Amino acid sequence: MPRGIQITPSTDQQSRRTRARQRTAGFLSTDTVAWIGGFVAAAWSRYEFDVSTGQLARPAACGAVAAAVHIAVAALRRIYSGRHPLGSLQEVQGVAGTTAITATVILVGLLLVGERPVPASTPLVGGALALLLMLTARFAYRQRRDLAMRPDARSSSPVLLFGMGDAGQGLLRAMLGDPRGRYLPVGALDDAPEKRDLRIGEVRVLGGRRDIGTAVRRTGATTVIFSVANADAALIREVREATREAGAAFKVLPPVRDLVDHRITVTDVRDVQISDLLGRRQVVGDLPLSTNSLTGRRILVTGAGGSIGSELCRQVMKADPGELMMLDRDESALHGLQMSLAGRALLDGPELILADLRDDEGIRRIIQERRPEVIFHAAALKHLTLLQRHPGEAVKTNVWGTMSVLDACQDVAKFVNISTDKAANPISALGYSKRITERLTAHAATRFPGAFLSVRFGNVLSSRGSVVTAFQRQIEAGRPLTVTDPDVTRYLMTLQEAVHLVLQAAGIGRDGEALVLDMGAPVRIADLARQMAEQAHSTVPIVYTGLRPGEKLHEDLLGTGEVDTRPFHPLVSHVAVPALDPMEVGELDPYGDPEKVIEQLAVLCAQPLGATVTGPLGVPLARR
Repeated sequence: MPRGIQITPSTDQQSRRTRARQRTAGFLSTDTVAWIGGFVAAAWSRYEFDVSTGQLARPAACGAVAAAVHIAVAALRRIYSGRHPLGSLQEVQGVAGTTAITATVILVGLLLVGERPVPASTPLVGGALALLLMLTARFAYRQRRDLAMRPDARSSSPVLLFGMGDAGQGLLRAMLGDPRGRYLPVGALDDAPEKRDLRIGEVRVLGGRRDIGTAVRRTGATTVIFSVANADAALIREVREATREAGAAFKVLPPVRDLVDHRITVTDVRDVQISDLLGRRQVVGDLPLSTNSLTGRRILVTGAGGSIGSELCRQVMKADPGELMMLDRDESALHGLQMSLAGRALLDGPELILADLRDDEGIRRIIQERRPEVIFHAAALKHLTLLQRHPGEAVKTNVWGTMSVLDACQDVAKFVNISTDKAANPISALGYSKRITERLTAHAATRFPGAFLSVRFGNVLSSRGSVVTAFQRQIEAGRPLTVTDPDVTRYLMTLQEAVHLVLQAAGIGRDGEALVLDMGAPVRIADLARQMAEQAHSTVPIVYTGLRPGEKLHEDLLGTGEVDTRPFHPLVSHVAVPALDPMEVGELDPYGDPEKVIEQLAVLCAQPLGATVTGPLGVPLARR
């Protein structure tokens, strides 16, 4: 390695040590002067300022002795070693304690001598004055250093922070301590009356939400950063609208639940997302989650390259599994997944498994050879309209593919099937196929010793193919936003909520049941479209196209006859699922007429266990 590469770290280290020594020497000198000055001032005031210069020599000498004692005590307590942050409460306590010990030692010494060189009150009054001077010097140094750490006004953007709670104050301090930061706080806003006079690092609260326009004009701020922890969407929309009217950009600090793993930093600030504006309560922070059951386990995720599967893999990795196996038929998706997890994508590790659920023998061999203890089954075809036209594909992938996985799960400790709210009272090929997978999973629970259960989702925001993703692409292409019906509603959940529910199901789910998250009130898709249109830089019209075959105006979370029980948490429903014998499913004909295939799925989907399965004309289906 060239020598020049090694010089910089050594030079920086030497420079830091030199600055530390200079700072220590400066404080030693300051503290010595403080003690001498404190004793002189105390004696001088004791004699009502009527003393000669010669008479001040004795308190000055006593002050020097006190300074020596102070330095010795401080060395023992490591006050000058950088033990506590400069100007912090801990350092104030340390300096005050050292001063008290020093004053006590000098006072005891004076009381023991016959002829006192200074009045006995001098150590007490002089020590108090010395402490005041020492702390003043430290606070002045801290103030100077803090000002030097502020972002450069010439290269940073002036910003206002809305919200001075813990999150806002943490963000403000992070900005003020980043000399290369891109944001320079020039003011703050908060609706709380008690915070109107709050001032942090020379940044003052200038008013509340009604003062946004005035504050922007007064400070010249180009951006308003919304930093209220867990605020409701109505407040976010109101502040955003006022900011846009004032001509400033609007950014947000993510909710505290997204920042639990690290301290708030400037890099956490982001553009507003549609999930911030929807007005739905995100319940993931209210759900207890323990991943202890995954630690050290061999875990297989099917459909690992999809939106749910890839996020599931990222969360499982945090649980420190014994082995994580990621299966998908899309090699590009596996490449992207490995890149996101490891920062590289050589595709040469055993953790990646390229396989198709339709390959029954291949799936069986993989599970038998790799012996996963926990399986998260996320692989499926999910586009309703496309599967309505090609229902045979839903049979081969969603139904038979799930059967292939289940048939090889004799030794699996836990199997979690990822379903959809469209499986409740289904009317589409997608809904029928996913309802059947729930019933097949329930049947496996009666055959194998492990725990087999399902989890139902609503629509996942920003997943591949979601309504949000479709709207974004339409906006980018300059096209109208297409909504099926003005009144159509859907249950929406974030990717984080979806994966959180899956992991929780692995912990509290019971054999043969389906878990459903209480997702609050459904969201009108027309409102979602309007919110996204308002975020666009140009006018975006909304066009209504009408409901397509298989689509509902309003989705159901629970099917007819399903009983909503919540034994473990008030936000998670546990519903019983009737088992379905795989022998019945094996008689489906995926190559028949699409309408007949859908009828077969519908009949089979609703069929109670043990009953005869009939075709679309009432004729019993032949066994294969």
